[in-house]
Amino acid sequence: MPALVIGQLCSTSLWFAGNAVAGDLRADLGVDVSVAWLTSAVQLGFIAGTLGFAVTGLADRFESRTTFLVAALAGAAANLGTLAADTSEAVLLSRLAVGLCLAGIYPIGMRAAAGWYAQGLGRALGLLVGALVLGTAFPHLLRGLGAEVSWRAVLVGTSVAAAAGGLLVYAMVPDGPHTRRGARFAPAVLPRLFGLPAFRASALGYFGHMWELYTFWALAPALLVARGLEGAQVSLGAFAIVGIGALGCAVGGLASERVGSGLVAASSLLVSGLCCLLAPWALTWSTPAFAAFLAVWGLAVVTDSPQFSTLTARAAPPEWVGTGLTVVTSIGFGLTVVSVQVAEQLPLATALMMLAVGPAAGLAALVPSLVRARA
Repeated sequence: MPALVIGQLCSTSLWFAGNAVAGDLRADLGVDVSVAWLTSAVQLGFIAGTLGFAVTGLADRFESRTTFLVAALAGAAANLGTLAADTSEAVLLSRLAVGLCLAGIYPIGMRAAAGWYAQGLGRALGLLVGALVLGTAFPHLLRGLGAEVSWRAVLVGTSVAAAAGGLLVYAMVPDGPHTRRGARFAPAVLPRLFGLPAFRASALGYFGHMWELYTFWALAPALLVARGLEGAQVSLGAFAIVGIGALGCAVGGLASERVGSGLVAASSLLVSGLCCLLAPWALTWSTPAFAAFLAVWGLAVVTDSPQFSTLTARAAPPEWVGTGLTVVTSIGFGLTVVSVQVAEQLPLATALMMLAVGPAAGLAALVPSLVRARA
């Protein structure tokens, strides 16, 4: 598990590498690319990649560590491609390629964990998604270290980290005893999966969670700018807002062993949904109160993610765990593209309140399932 967590952390540092240097891309390369489109390009690549894995059945047909390594090395190369980009289109294509490769890292890492942990899967995935959160925040930390760290060094550093993470997982994480190799993909698999009530409830809850998550992360720097922060303060603040979610994932994983993954996920959705609604007023609070509010939101917004993955993995037939996780993840990330683009068209306060639609819809899908399970 430590090798898988470290490998996931290093490899997913590619995710927001473009976002962390967005201002430098405009200043040094003269390319006019918004944070919303940098985010959406990665998400669209990730969606295409996960759909490709699902349709071909590759997520369940090969050893996880091999897929992870190839994806990490390819993603590192694609990330370096941003250095050579000289147009907006080239920058977006490089980010699209990064997202494509991440499809072989994040869900495949979850499949590897599911192969080792029949019991304690919620705790294991809590650690794994916590690593994803820290990896996502890592470029902001690099950028916030100061002016002496160039934007090119951020891209090179995240690429080196991703390659090292892939090599570590390949060397230390073979498929576990609970892993099942899947058959060739058939379209009938999807109706079969979504026909399972537990799978469907978990998937719909996850979709609501994803409507909020990445848009909140993408808006985190704007929240800090709205409070008067600038430069390295914004980067370090964004790292803190995103990175604190790793603690939420770990604590939520431990709590899931006592109260169940469903209750942890529902509680997280409720808290983060309330934060969405309170956000416009929180912008006017004192600095300590505003910081505490962001800490709570940063914790709650992602605590449910590993628990939804746990519920999905447990609800899917063993031979289709990888495909089930990949399909649900793909659809969820598709919703993030819509959410990010909608938010860009709205005033900041309105955009933050709009995010509450996701948690509300997720709770509506998940709570009846929990009630039936406890009846």
